[in-house]
Amino acid sequence: MTEPYAVPVPRGYRVGVWEVREPIATGAFGSVYVGRRTGDGERELPRTAALKFLPTGTGTPRQLAHLRELIEREVGLHRRLRRPRLIRMYESLVVDDPGHPGLDGATVLVLERAEGSLSALLAGSPRPAAGPALLAQVCEGLAQLHRAGWVHGDLKPANVLLMTDGSARLADFNMAAELEGTHAYTPAFSTPDYTPPELLWAEIGERGRRIRPSADVWAFGVLAHLVLTDSFPLSGATPTARRDAAAAYAHGTDELRLSPGLPDAWREIIRDCLARTHAARIGTEALLRRVESAAGTSRSPRLPRLFPRRRRRRTVIAGAAAATVAVAALGYGISTWTAAGGTDDKGVATYGASELRTDKGVPVQYRKLIVDSAHACPGPDVTPALVAAMLKAESNFDPNLSDPAQHEFGIARWTPAVLRWYMRDDGVPAPTTPTPPLTPSVSIPAMGRYLCFMAPNLKSGLPGDKRVLLAAAYRTSYSKVNDTGGVPPKYRDYCARVAHYLKEYTPPGRK
Repeated sequence: MTEPYAVPVPRGYRVGVWEVREPIATGAFGSVYVGRRTGDGERELPRTAALKFLPTGTGTPRQLAHLRELIEREVGLHRRLRRPRLIRMYESLVVDDPGHPGLDGATVLVLERAEGSLSALLAGSPRPAAGPALLAQVCEGLAQLHRAGWVHGDLKPANVLLMTDGSARLADFNMAAELEGTHAYTPAFSTPDYTPPELLWAEIGERGRRIRPSADVWAFGVLAHLVLTDSFPLSGATPTARRDAAAAYAHGTDELRLSPGLPDAWREIIRDCLARTHAARIGTEALLRRVESAAGTSRSPRLPRLFPRRRRRRTVIAGAAAATVAVAALGYGISTWTAAGGTDDKGVATYGASELRTDKGVPVQYRKLIVDSAHACPGPDVTPALVAAMLKAESNFDPNLSDPAQHEFGIARWTPAVLRWYMRDDGVPAPTTPTPPLTPSVSIPAMGRYLCFMAPNLKSGLPGDKRVLLAAAYRTSYSKVNDTGGVPPKYRDYCARVAHYLKEYTPPGRK
C-alpha cells in the first residue's frame, strides 16, 4: 500500500508565485514537488524549481527568522561566486491558508532543481569514471562554504546534487551552522559513516554539538574513498560496526583500511583527511589544491551529462525507474523517499514495513527514528511496533507534549533528569540535564536505549507479553514489575492501550 506524502499538496496548488506540479519525493521531514513559476514577475527566479514542503509546526519563529537570514546570505554568496558549487535556495515561504489545515503554516523552501544525486550515480555505477572530477567540484563547494564562515555538518553522497549540465552542487543545509570563531553549533544528529570520531560521543550542550570545519574534511575523505573504491575506509559490515571501528582508530587501537587500488595521490589525500584528531587533518584550502591536482585540473571542470535527459513523467513509475527517481531526489534534505506513483522499498515511507505497518497512522516523519531506535537494541523484544505503540499511548505522537505537573515532556513523556542517562549510546550520562522542549530526535532513540536496558532485567517467566511488560517498566521500573509479578494494577489501562496499538502496528504474520 502506498503511504501518503508527509505533506500532501494537490497539483495546481499555488504558494507565492509558484504552482505545484508533479511530486518528486517524500520522506521523514518533508515532501518535494516540482514548482512552476507563474506570471511574468520575479524575473530573477527560474521557470521551474524544487518546492520542499516542511510539515506545519516544524519551524519556530526563531528558526524561520534564521532560515530567512540564511537565504539572504546564501543569495549574496552566490552572486560573488563565478562557479557556485552550492545548491541555491531562492526563498522561503510560509503557507497562510486556513482552508487547508494540513498545509496552513507549512514552510516551503524554493530550491534549485537538480537532475540527480551522487547517491543515484553510485547506485548505477559504483565507481563512476567522472569520480575524480566530481570530487574536485565537491571539494570546491566545501571551500566556498568554509570561506563564507559555515560548516556543512552532513556531507554524504545523498547531499551532493548533479545538475543538468553535469556540474555538482552541495545540498541539504539542514545541519549547516555558522562559525563563531573556531566552532559552530549543530543539532546532535549526523550520519555515522561520515561523522569524525570526536563527534560520535561528543557532549551536547544547550546550543547543540560543537563542530569544526575539520568535520567536513573527515566526511570528504570518507566520501572520496567510497567514490573511488566503492568501499568505506573503516572496517565493518554495518554503520554500527564502522562507528566502533572509528572509535578504535581514534584511540590508536585500529588502523584505516584504505583500498590497495587507490592511486598514491588519492591515498595520501584521504589519509590526511582521516587523521585521528581534528588538529592533524588537512585544511580545506590545501585540500582543494591537492584534490584538483589529483583530478588532473587546476579548475574544477564541468562534468559530462551523468543522467539521461528527463522524460515526461508518467502517472506510474515502476521498478528500476521508480528507484532512480527516488534516489535522484535525495539531496534536497529528505534522507529517504517514496517515488511519485509508487513506493521505493528503501524509502522512509516504507522503511521497516516488514516490522511496522504503513497504513495505521504512524506519522511518516518519525518512522525512521522509530525503526532505527528499535534496531539499535540486539534483543528480540524491543521492536519498531512496540516503540510506535508506546509513543502512541504516551503522547499520541505529540512532539510538543508538556505535562509540568508530572514533569514529563515530549513525544515519549520523558522526565528530563531520567532522559539525561539515556541520551547517549555509550552508556555515559549527558553532562547536563536537558531542558524542554525535548525533540523527537533525542527522545525516541533514548526510549529505545531505556527499553533495551530493562529487557534483560525483567524476570523470566513473568505472565504476559514481554513487550507489554517492558512498557509497564517504562512507566514505573523493571524492579516494580518484577516485584508485582507482572503489570502493576495502576498501569493496566496504559498497558492495555499499548497492547492494542502493538497489535495494530504489527504487520500480519508477525508476532
